[in-house]
Amino acid sequence: MSFPLLTATAVLPAIGAVATAAVPAARRTAAKWLALLVSLATLALAITVLVRFDPDGARYQLTESHSWIAAFGVRYELGVDGIGVALVALTALLMPFVILAGWNDAEPLETGSRRWRPTQGFFALILAVEAMVIISFEATDVFLFYIFFEAMLIPMYFLIGGFGDRAHEHGEETAATQRSYAAVKFLLYNLAGGLIMLAAVIGLYTVTGNFSLAEIAQARANGSLHMATGTERWLFLGFFFAFAVKAPLWPLHTWLPNAMGESTAPVAVLITAVVDKVGTFAMLRFCLQLFPEASKWATPVILVLALISIIYGALLAVGQRDIKRLIAYASISHFGFIIMGIFAMTSQGQSGATLYMVNHGISTAALLLVAGFLISRRGSRLIADYGGVQKVAPVLAGTFLIGGLATLSLPGLAPFVSEFLVLVGTFTRHPAIGIIATFGIVLAALYTLVLYQRTMTGQVKPEVSAMPDLKVRELVVVAPLIVLLLFLGVYPKPVTDIVNPAVKQTMSDVHQTDPKPEVEAAK
Repeated sequence: MSFPLLTATAVLPAIGAVATAAVPAARRTAAKWLALLVSLATLALAITVLVRFDPDGARYQLTESHSWIAAFGVRYELGVDGIGVALVALTALLMPFVILAGWNDAEPLETGSRRWRPTQGFFALILAVEAMVIISFEATDVFLFYIFFEAMLIPMYFLIGGFGDRAHEHGEETAATQRSYAAVKFLLYNLAGGLIMLAAVIGLYTVTGNFSLAEIAQARANGSLHMATGTERWLFLGFFFAFAVKAPLWPLHTWLPNAMGESTAPVAVLITAVVDKVGTFAMLRFCLQLFPEASKWATPVILVLALISIIYGALLAVGQRDIKRLIAYASISHFGFIIMGIFAMTSQGQSGATLYMVNHGISTAALLLVAGFLISRRGSRLIADYGGVQKVAPVLAGTFLIGGLATLSLPGLAPFVSEFLVLVGTFTRHPAIGIIATFGIVLAALYTLVLYQRTMTGQVKPEVSAMPDLKVRELVVVAPLIVLLLFLGVYPKPVTDIVNPAVKQTMSDVHQTDPKPEVEAAK
């Protein structure tokens, strides 16, 4: 029996979470190092998965299948395609940086105070999220996916509500109230989506008789599965609603600014760069593959919602006073681009959307983590409390600028390629949508450059005059992400070579081909 590599990639951080939580209370530093080592070991396993994956091989590789709940046809089935393996690698890559960035985020609030932040719990919860996200990207049994799709809400709830940002202008009591509100709102929104999805999962089993993604796809291919049009559409809506909440898509997005604003920067990275990607990934894996006709039926409405997300998120980002809420609304705009690329139903659009998931994860992590370092120094999230930072902390300001330029998709940085592919892929089939979506790029330049101008340039405010520059630990966090943004900006081929075959399979699932150019190329 071959080594269960996919299981190991998900189980290792789960075991690490239990071990970290069990470290004695007085050994906080040991708990941090244990969590970091586990995340690095998980990254090594994820790299092994990436190396062993053959883009030109079978659709799902490194597969594992075992009977789980035989009475209901539930199996423990894992497998990765090009899209899944890219997102597993992204998740494992970001975790060591998240842990290093949050190294001091769970320290005691006050010396001698009884209000202690349980350091072991903080890092254990981060590893638990990693385990659940990874297995969600690997699961090819619908019921297995649903279990972890919902279970990841529990550790995220405690990370948002129990370990919120200390920088709050209204004091600790008000901050605690707002953290609690953000955590409950996050949980309720996502639970509502999950409950609707559960009804759709049960409906899918009633129609198909099993939960195996591969078996359902095979039954569709050989004509043995016949799903009524109305039934398919209702089931699609049940799945899509849950994924649209997780993504998030307008108008189901309102939990995100609260959750990101009240979280520490590393937890905000977990939310938008890792957990939210499960929603867009699942649209590709489950919505399009299980319900191809319903996906095409819903495409016009979804494209309009994605377009609203792009413009609405960017407009609200322009008017934000809070640094992290600005980045949250920018992410809503970016997720609009991802969803637009998925439902453009072109290979360029879907390749761009998948690449966007990876690039957005790296660029948002870089920007949020540097913003977190900035906020921890000043003790405020308000943009108006900064000014002239680049004169006293030039390295911090420079990395913040690169992260911001990546957010606005500057050519030469990784997000540009993915955003360009999404727009090209959308324009070839839906030109009006593609044209309007380009205004999101203009607005992105506005909110990013205004943010940099107001925080980093101008007169040095007295409160930031003694601000220290990035320390060694912080540079270790930021520098690799900056290098990746530059590398993938000029050479995205390593990622596109992995995801393109999977995109072709998805296009085949929905029986779509790329539209031919209206004007023939000159011979």
